[in-house]
Amino acid sequence: MASIGIFVGLVVVVTILSKSHADRNVYPSAGVLFVHVLEREYFKGEFPPYPKAGDSSNDPITFNTNLKGYPDRPGWLRYIQRTPHSDGVLYGSPTAEHVGKPTIIEITAYNKRTFETARHNLVINIMSTEEFPLPYQAEFFIKNMNVEEMLASEVLGDFLGAVKNVWQPERLNAINITSALDRGGRVPLPINDLKEGVYVMVGADVQFSSCLREVETPQNQLRCSQEMEPVISCDKKFRAQFHIDWCKISLVDITKVVPVRSNRPDPGIGVLPDIGEYNPPSESLKSRDYFADFLITLAVPSAVALVLFIILAYSMCCRREGVIQLVHHSSIQKSTKELRSMSKNREISWPLSTLPVFHPVSGEVVPPIHPDNYETTSMPLMQTQTNLQNQIQIPQQQISGDNYCMSTFRRLEVNGIPEERKVAEALNL
Repeated sequence: MASIGIFVGLVVVVTILSKSHADRNVYPSAGVLFVHVLEREYFKGEFPPYPKAGDSSNDPITFNTNLKGYPDRPGWLRYIQRTPHSDGVLYGSPTAEHVGKPTIIEITAYNKRTFETARHNLVINIMSTEEFPLPYQAEFFIKNMNVEEMLASEVLGDFLGAVKNVWQPERLNAINITSALDRGGRVPLPINDLKEGVYVMVGADVQFSSCLREVETPQNQLRCSQEMEPVISCDKKFRAQFHIDWCKISLVDITKVVPVRSNRPDPGIGVLPDIGEYNPPSESLKSRDYFADFLITLAVPSAVALVLFIILAYSMCCRREGVIQLVHHSSIQKSTKELRSMSKNREISWPLSTLPVFHPVSGEVVPPIHPDNYETTSMPLMQTQTNLQNQIQIPQQQISGDNYCMSTFRRLEVNGIPEERKVAEALNL
């Protein structure tokens, strides 16, 4: 593992080697960007050899980091690892409040091929310095970078070098780096190699240059309000490698910032008032009689239901109105049964159309329309003309001559009973 401190023109790499499971100490400065790389190659030696064949140099390894004794990291410290085949990075900017307080970070490495784990502690000793924080701070938004790309020492060194050429300070350092996703940005679509974007804050000891203040002119402010690119003379010094959104640049002079102090209530001594000793309940339970509960839950509802049943029986059987209703209901039911039995046994004389007839041409006997077992009770009382069947036409041929007669029969109904009648005869043609 390595801890990296970034300054202008100087990249300091401090590597602390120790035995397995020993603590590692790093010494970042307050107000300066802290970057610590969790190298996969370093942790591979902590895992036992895998008995099966495979490429152990490309094992997928992930890291979990947390403050010792707590489930998460300190608020100023962030962690990122894109894939199990890339190194993890701890980064952040400690403040003066953390000076002199050792911060122990537990680092757990997981080998997803062998399911082995290795744990180490990282002790962060934050140092104080009189040079920081620098009074003039500028925050840039770089659109074509991700946070892990910007944390690389070479890329960050190139950016600080470009800022130094524009700003011309004596001291310049990176203060903090924040992903655009942590500022409420949206995840970019996986097309055209789009990046998330990253905010980089730098500090210097001299006033902002005229190039950096060009974005504050009314013309550029108007272009930014119309979502147009402002005209910045020094943008070409960054454009080769870094695409900066000049509308989102922030220039802060901390010497002119008025500190805001809120009146917080007195927290007190943190001791509750004395209300006497606490008396816990007795461990032995007293016996309880459940007979009264039984009477309330079962006997009382049953008694109420019995009283209601007696009242209903008296009203229906003992009073005149109730007896009349019972007799009326019994007579209706008896009449209904009698009508149903009569409808099943009724006999109706068949009409003449149902008797056997002779064919007018051949002289053969034509069977009746209805069979002997025809059920008349299933017939509707009223039938419409749409229920009539198709007409039956029986031609009548003559022995000699070209003329012939056509007899037409139509099924009619008389009192709801179908009947065949001869309705017409064709004229001689």
